[in-house]
Amino acid sequence: MIDQPKILIVDDESIARITIEALLSGEKYNLHFAQNAIEGIALASQILPDVILLDVMMPGMNGFEACKQIRAMPGLAEVPIVLVTALDDRESRLAGLRAGADDFITKPFDIHELLIRIQNMTRLNRYRLLIEQRQEMDHLHNDLLVAYDKTIEGWSRALDLRDKETEGHTQRVTEMTIQLARMTGLDEEALKHVWRGGVLHDVGKLGIPDSILLKPDKLTEEEWKIMRMHPVYAYEWLSHIEYLQPALDIPYCHHEKWDGTGYPRGLKGEEIPFVARLFAIVDVWDALISDRPYRKAMIHADAMNYITSQSGKHFEPKIVEMFVKQINA
Repeated sequence: MIDQPKILIVDDESIARITIEALLSGEKYNLHFAQNAIEGIALASQILPDVILLDVMMPGMNGFEACKQIRAMPGLAEVPIVLVTALDDRESRLAGLRAGADDFITKPFDIHELLIRIQNMTRLNRYRLLIEQRQEMDHLHNDLLVAYDKTIEGWSRALDLRDKETEGHTQRVTEMTIQLARMTGLDEEALKHVWRGGVLHDVGKLGIPDSILLKPDKLTEEEWKIMRMHPVYAYEWLSHIEYLQPALDIPYCHHEKWDGTGYPRGLKGEEIPFVARLFAIVDVWDALISDRPYRKAMIHADAMNYITSQSGKHFEPKIVEMFVKQINA
């Protein structure tokens, strides 16, 4: 439920306060009163009103000075201030504007004018506050996303620390996939999910025993069955995190093959998510040109020959063409 707008009336004349109270009594406003500028400023900082009706001609501190002080207070600087005055000359209005007033109401009051001006001021102030709240929420949301992204980077580094032989692989393939994805026309929002998916593509390997993951020799068939579970582990761990669901295609599907002989589900052709098809070719390329415990890195020409030989088998032909252009660019 939205609170009623708070109106602060600052006027040293009791008859003026009573008159305004009577005029506004039928409206849905929460009225507050102060008898002088000092009291009004103190009350304003306490209740944070939606609108301040501020009399100009008050003993001690007048309305112009009070307006200046309110405008200098961080919590009240943007609160709409309506100067209430019997002065209707140009110099007085200019003085009020210089002091920071938003509007003027001339005594004696016209009830319709008073109501309309207060309605406009409260509506605009509520709208401003709503915008500020939304901006604050957006800022908090962005901060949260940054924290999440730092967390998943931490997961990736944990895997790098565990498997020194593939250290740096994740960063390389993620950056290269983003470049390839950008060539296909994916927008920046989609590229954020590509980045997250790339960073997390091998996170499922955290569930693979060291004896298999770090084995210096080729794996046995039984060991391969266990190794091939890492995309499933990634999916099971990440699918419950709503923020990461748009990034799951790469961790879950980057070992699927265009001809349907990949794993874990044997997806074929366009059944494989597009970003996973992009990532697959980059992942294999980086593996081919990097030293591994069981083999030395290929030279680029031999690696490219292998990639092109897998067009229509492991990789989508159109993506192979794009990849070759990217490498040769």
